[in-house]
Amino acid sequence: MSVGAHPSQPAGTEEYQPVFTEQMLEQLNEILARYPTRQAALLPALWLVQRARGWISDRNMAEVAEVLGLTPAYVKGVVTFYTMYHQHPVGRHFVQVCTTSPCNICGAEAVVQALLEATGAKELGATSPDGKWTVIEVECLGACGFATPVLVDDDFIESVTPDRVPELVRKYK
Repeated sequence: MSVGAHPSQPAGTEEYQPVFTEQMLEQLNEILARYPTRQAALLPALWLVQRARGWISDRNMAEVAEVLGLTPAYVKGVVTFYTMYHQHPVGRHFVQVCTTSPCNICGAEAVVQALLEATGAKELGATSPDGKWTVIEVECLGACGFATPVLVDDDFIESVTPDRVPELVRKYK
């Protein structure tokens, strides 16, 4: 199941730097060894790309498809299905705020507004001018009992209120 070399570059992409170079191929091969098929390793392979590049471009999707023996359309379908994969550059800190009904009742919209102001991102999905922050709303973070939950990068923070936002932003500066 191992992968030997990075895939050939698609025509017209001379500037594209492949993600799956020697070190990344080693990591991918370790992942492939844990899965029964190459297709089953798609999500972790996408995580490798996102960690390396910060987001997953169409070219990256095509590269993943080639190394795993999948179609680019299949890979794009998976990337566009999951909100955890970024299809455009995002800030150094990616902030997800739960705004489903239980959290909204507890003030999630005010938390979102406080985060947009404190980070300078100004609007949902936009990156702050300093490149440090992107704030989005998410459907559910699975912590209705601790409204409003916020995910900053991989850190889960419970019971966030607008008053706690400045402290939270300072922690990640």
